[in-house]
Amino acid sequence: ELTRFEFAEPQMGMEFRVVMYVREAAAAREAAAAMFRRVAELNLVLSDYEEESELSRLNRTAGSGQAVPVSRDLWRVLEAGQRMAELSQGAFDMTVGPAVQLWRRARRQRELPSPERLERARAAIGYAYLELDGRTRAVRLTRPGMRLDLGGIAKGYVLDEALRVLEARGVPRALVQAGGDVAVGDPPPGRPGWRIELPWPEGAREGATQWLLLRRCALATSGDVFQHVEIDGVRYSHILDPRTGVGLTDHSQVSVIAQMGMVADALATTVSVLGPVEGMLLVERAKGVAARVVRLEDGRWETWESLRWRRYRAPEAAAPRP
Repeated sequence: ELTRFEFAEPQMGMEFRVVMYVREAAAAREAAAAMFRRVAELNLVLSDYEEESELSRLNRTAGSGQAVPVSRDLWRVLEAGQRMAELSQGAFDMTVGPAVQLWRRARRQRELPSPERLERARAAIGYAYLELDGRTRAVRLTRPGMRLDLGGIAKGYVLDEALRVLEARGVPRALVQAGGDVAVGDPPPGRPGWRIELPWPEGAREGATQWLLLRRCALATSGDVFQHVEIDGVRYSHILDPRTGVGLTDHSQVSVIAQMGMVADALATTVSVLGPVEGMLLVERAKGVAARVVRLEDGRWETWESLRWRRYRAPEAAAPRP
């Protein structure tokens, strides 16, 4: 008989949590340990906070003309990110790193970046300046000052890999959560799916909660609900528009469901930048993707849901009673 086990560890600056159904406690502990090792390994590939990560070393070659061979993990993320950049015409852009650095400082200092610094950062941003060579799996950052930031896609890839490690160890019934993102495999025994709570943004429909029923897919939630800073009376999100280099100023929460965590993560960021109208057009064109946007418009909360979203909403009987 399968038993529920839960483990958590701090990883990548946040809590990583895994819930799994396994027959024996020893097997559960071993599977969780293997998963956390893989997460730590990927952090040393994809993080720009780690000075000696593979990504940081790649960033230091910007403008050198050097094409750098990269690992399979970094290549997969960069390749997927470039596809999203092209689909969104730059609303998603991994080269936004120079502006991200400015806004990290702005959040700490509670002071806007100077126009001169912002202009210099924008000169190094543009997905066309990132060259990927599929034959040699090599990457070139063609402009001086370029800096890749994978904050809008890496976590989704890590969740995908975490599930893959668990399944390889005979644990297909698992849920992995990091921050506002969740990836799930097969559902718990005797249930049609994992029941996931999706709360409304603070101040929107207070007390109302939507419940989702998910299996073998991922959910990513993005927006200024999680990180923001107020400067001179204006609320700025930690999510930047790569086309302007400035933090978003709308108050919104974007949730995306996709078969892969990496796709859900990237699309949640992209829809945040594009806004609900253009963002939903992109979502409807994507295969098997669903999204919900809750946004403050002229003092009122408005909700947009894609056509596929209703497929994932838990029926009344599946939601827990108060």
